[in-house]
Amino acid sequence: MTTTYTRSALASAILLALSGQTVMAEEQTEQPAKEKVERIIVSGTPAGIGVRKIDAGYAVTNIDADQIVKLSPKSTADLFKAVPGVWVESSGGESGANVFVRGFPGGGDAPFLTLSLEGSPIYPAPTLSFLENSSLFRLDETIETMEALRGGPNPVVSNGQPGLTTNFRLKRGSEDTEGVFKYTTSDYDLQRIDAMVSGEISDDLFFMVGGYVKSSPGIRDAGFTSEKGSQFTINITKELENGTINLYTRQTDDHGAWYLPTPLNVDGVDASYTQLGTLNRQATIYTGANNDEQQIDLGEGRGWKGHVSGGSIKLEFDNGWSFTDRFNITKGDANTYGLVPAGSATTVGAVADNGETATGAVTGTEYDADTAVQQLGRWVVLKEISAFTNDLAFAKKLDNLSLAFGYYTASTSANDWWSLGNTAYHVLEAGGEMLDGIECNASVDGCDFNYDINSTGDARTNAFYTTAQYKFNDDFTLDAGVRFENHEVEYSVDEGLDGVIDKSVQYDESKTSWTTGINYSINDDMGVFARVNRGYKMPYFDDFRDNFSAYEGGEKLIKEVTQAEFGYKLLTDSTDFYATFFTNEVKGDTFVRRPGVPAEILTNEAYGIELDYNYNHESGFSVNLNSTLQETEITESPSNEGNESQRQPKWQVRVTPSYDFEVSDMYATLYGTISAVDDRWGDNENTVVLEGYEKVDIGLIVEPMEGIKVQLAVDNLTDEQGITEGDPRNADAPNGRYIMPRTTRLSISYEF
Repeated sequence: MTTTYTRSALASAILLALSGQTVMAEEQTEQPAKEKVERIIVSGTPAGIGVRKIDAGYAVTNIDADQIVKLSPKSTADLFKAVPGVWVESSGGESGANVFVRGFPGGGDAPFLTLSLEGSPIYPAPTLSFLENSSLFRLDETIETMEALRGGPNPVVSNGQPGLTTNFRLKRGSEDTEGVFKYTTSDYDLQRIDAMVSGEISDDLFFMVGGYVKSSPGIRDAGFTSEKGSQFTINITKELENGTINLYTRQTDDHGAWYLPTPLNVDGVDASYTQLGTLNRQATIYTGANNDEQQIDLGEGRGWKGHVSGGSIKLEFDNGWSFTDRFNITKGDANTYGLVPAGSATTVGAVADNGETATGAVTGTEYDADTAVQQLGRWVVLKEISAFTNDLAFAKKLDNLSLAFGYYTASTSANDWWSLGNTAYHVLEAGGEMLDGIECNASVDGCDFNYDINSTGDARTNAFYTTAQYKFNDDFTLDAGVRFENHEVEYSVDEGLDGVIDKSVQYDESKTSWTTGINYSINDDMGVFARVNRGYKMPYFDDFRDNFSAYEGGEKLIKEVTQAEFGYKLLTDSTDFYATFFTNEVKGDTFVRRPGVPAEILTNEAYGIELDYNYNHESGFSVNLNSTLQETEITESPSNEGNESQRQPKWQVRVTPSYDFEVSDMYATLYGTISAVDDRWGDNENTVVLEGYEKVDIGLIVEPMEGIKVQLAVDNLTDEQGITEGDPRNADAPNGRYIMPRTTRLSISYEF
């Protein structure tokens, strides 16, 4: 399938999807009219006070449980691909994704992403080294819906995230007892069981419980059980005469192999390849000033063992007053173990002590001079985190004026122990072993750099915010909001594990964010909106360690984000359509290639358009389209001014058609997704091109009898060898991370 042909096909698919609305609308005139369903959103509102989606002066993407099933995401971050304006690199496994928003700059992780559960941020720091929000959250049958808000009032409410906030809402019980039991397997020997049940405990007291257990050798087969985990969620809801009380807890213990960049020019290395295997998962490393010996198991990969718990109370009072309070507690371990490539592939003959052969450290196999080898670093990051957030707000409704006053507070902690580097030459094959007969492999210092730290950090945030909305008439609304935030950080680092504090931070800074917008209703189904805002990304622990010299020199390390957007929205019984034009500027961005090297401080600008389209027809046909077209530029930089931002595609398109039909007294759904992405630069210097690619997914859901569903999902049908990123530590090295290879999953579920 050539690029030209595929892009033409995609363009045709988009035109067909959009034009299909007109054709179907003509057919629909002969169908009975159906009742209009009101869509209520909580994202972007003070303490999650609900608002009709058609009345919101900003763009929100909604993805419900049925859509999640059809999208078949392999991780939480994988689901974010369905959100316009968002570029996701989820090729590293279930944890450790890279998420970019609206051209905002970033060298990895997810610096402008907040993931919330029931409206509360699960961890206030969007990104720490080796930890971004989506790594702390797993999808399962307990999820009701996800809302995704880019920009909008984000800088003012909740934790003041200027980029993307994704809010997951749990299923809640009702008077009817409902549930699902689901078994899933795959061509990579996934074994997974999901279960969920909900119902009524007593009058006005409802419950939902659910979770999963799973194991597999991994999508990229490591030869052992490299992915295993479990999760259990409880959600309790009490309906009051004037409100609701909700409590939940989500206990997770889930780990999987960390998939890293691999050489792009070596035979036998493709999208199904992983460095990790039985011959190299157990290793010995030497850490600290005394070269203390440590035994590690790299098979533990990346994951999360901890809990996310919280709740809310929402009350309505007389005279238009309401009160809402939401809180969340997160605590656990988010550790990382992996084999990280260092530099280009080479041969045994080029590095062996005798210039000819080397011997396998495990098997004793003699490898000849032509055997491909590469330095792999055995990296270990132990991270213990905790956080508590609380967000309360009072709201008052007058005739044409709505006011809200809120107070948000958060405490965030992270205790880290790292050992990075520890490089040694390994055979370049799946699970390739380390080699004897290479001098640096036998050295406690390894073949490349070593960087060991022990650090502890605490951050406290207190923010007061207020919002106001004035309706001039039924059609025209003006809103505004302001937030005053104080951010304090206490942080210390022992670099080298010698017991000496090398860097210490006592930080106390405040900023004021704001937003203002207008919303005009053309009619009951159609409207336009415009908004400007300014917000800030405050620094956390790693920001100070990576930029300590700049901090000592007086830099505040605060990223200032200014945004403007103009949007058109159409919400009918069958159609949701948002077209949003955006522009933004991010000042004070820092990029560090690896620990210990100087930081680059940049200013970036971007502009573009997002399309978010959903159409559902009574005939059973539906389609989702999300697309982003953007331009980015580094406007201030020591050396890269005028270049485009790294790893930011100029365009991306994702079309998901679906058709429900009946055959032989069975209900069935045939669906698929066609996605395409443009070329990207792998570095800010704009010297490394990451070529664009196309990907096709298909699926079939059949209901052979009442309550029984069978789903077959094929991901990456054509086994496309797309590249999501190069080598972030060495842009010139011919390494890259492939998208996941073709996989097939089969699930059987019983719903009652």
